[in-house]
Amino acid sequence: MKFSNPLKSSAHSLPSPDGKHVATLFSSVVNVRDLHNLEVINVIKLPQDFTGPVLGFRWSPSSQLLLVAGPEQVRVASALDNSFHATIRTTTVPGTKPAYIGFGASDTEICVVSSFGLKFAVFDLASSKAAEIANPKVFSPSSTASRCFSFRPQTRHLALLTRVAGKDMISIHSFPTRELQRSFAPDTIDAQGLTWSPDGRWLVVWDSAAQGHRVIFYTSDGHLFKTWSGPANPSHEDRDFALGAGVKVLQFSPDARYLAIGDSSRAVCVFSMASVTEAIRLRHPKTLAPTESFQVWQEQISVPHAGPVVHSFLRTTQIISPAPRLQDNSEPVSGCAVISFDPSSALVATRLEDSPGTIWIWDVQAAQLRGVLLFHGNISALSWHPHIPGTLLIRCEGDQYNGMVFVWDHLSEGPRSVDFNQHLPGFKTNGKPRSSWLGLDIASAPSLFFSDAHNYMLACLTESDQVQPPWGGQASLEPGYVAETREESPLELVPAGEAGPDAANFTEDEGEYSELEDTFVHKR
Repeated sequence: MKFSNPLKSSAHSLPSPDGKHVATLFSSVVNVRDLHNLEVINVIKLPQDFTGPVLGFRWSPSSQLLLVAGPEQVRVASALDNSFHATIRTTTVPGTKPAYIGFGASDTEICVVSSFGLKFAVFDLASSKAAEIANPKVFSPSSTASRCFSFRPQTRHLALLTRVAGKDMISIHSFPTRELQRSFAPDTIDAQGLTWSPDGRWLVVWDSAAQGHRVIFYTSDGHLFKTWSGPANPSHEDRDFALGAGVKVLQFSPDARYLAIGDSSRAVCVFSMASVTEAIRLRHPKTLAPTESFQVWQEQISVPHAGPVVHSFLRTTQIISPAPRLQDNSEPVSGCAVISFDPSSALVATRLEDSPGTIWIWDVQAAQLRGVLLFHGNISALSWHPHIPGTLLIRCEGDQYNGMVFVWDHLSEGPRSVDFNQHLPGFKTNGKPRSSWLGLDIASAPSLFFSDAHNYMLACLTESDQVQPPWGGQASLEPGYVAETREESPLELVPAGEAGPDAANFTEDEGEYSELEDTFVHKR
């Protein structure tokens, strides 16, 4: 395993979607580094009237632009040079903040969901025009705001969930003008969200868990195709499923072949989208009986007299039960909390509410468990590598996991621990740590990005001397290296008074987009 040098960071530091650059937001500038040589290639100077706090910091889908959002304005600028910048003025009620700010279906589209769901605004930076839609359905907390809208792949149509006079409505808007093409009322009581399938063939809407099992499938032009109300022939274990809460989590596979739905039970329904029928049910057993093809790995924590805490994993051969959730004063919870497909759509990882320290890994086609990972701490996040199948990144809660992440792949002998603390100044993390995959293509060895409030660094998961890490031939440093902490001066890289062109002069290859298909065109 190879580690890069620690580099100056802040509470806002993000790798680009393509894994080639890292942007770090400081008080008045944004530094962009090229990960090939870890050199600063651009410094974006924020305007003097830009005030905090920072409400959003994002890369564009193409890794070409950066967005920095404050309470009164949104700043968008070219990440790799000074060829473009734009400013969007926003108005908010004092003491509130927008529920969502981010890029839309293209680099030149910015979406803003105002607080309390007053309006959904789409700003087109290429034409300097804006479209506003009233009453988007936004729930609390604000992290659920992204569930009220979805962009269709390829054609980039916008589907938006709104609520007017106590009734849910879905509208479909064309790209890039966002003109209304169709509007209809779904057969829901309290819709919780909507999403397009990855192939753009289906628009799926699901109702509140309090209303039972209700998932509605619409064709791409907004016509009702099918409504699912739970398993048609429930097993003996599921005989009381109708008495429990309905849909809690819903996830498409990357190739759009499967749709997995989790509820309050210990089972996950997996649909075959070729026929939009329930194909299999993945039932989480209460006891685990390991076999040759089914591995159970249990975390072992050892505390030596000198040195760091060691996290290792032991393959269990005995029958074992996952550790239950510790009892506290909160309300009891059950059912599936997380469903995540790997990029090949062959494996899916799940986590249950009542055993938050356990990850279940399933073979979707065979409908069998392939592995279970048992941790002592609660799992806070898990994510598959975006390009390499069967490679999973896991983070856990608690001080004993500060600066520690775990990587599992289907060919390894159990999860591997990656301890960033041993390579940071002072051998410890400062502030809230963050980690993610670098989105490099499959030709590269899997690599990780790790950041805290003061430093960030990279790790390449390879032991071979023949494989170079993404940051080239830079030598890794010994543990305890003290990183240089000066903030690069924008005066050294950006000529004084240099400004980019207006947003109206920015052009982008938008590609081709088609009109929304209409299977009932004669009824228009």
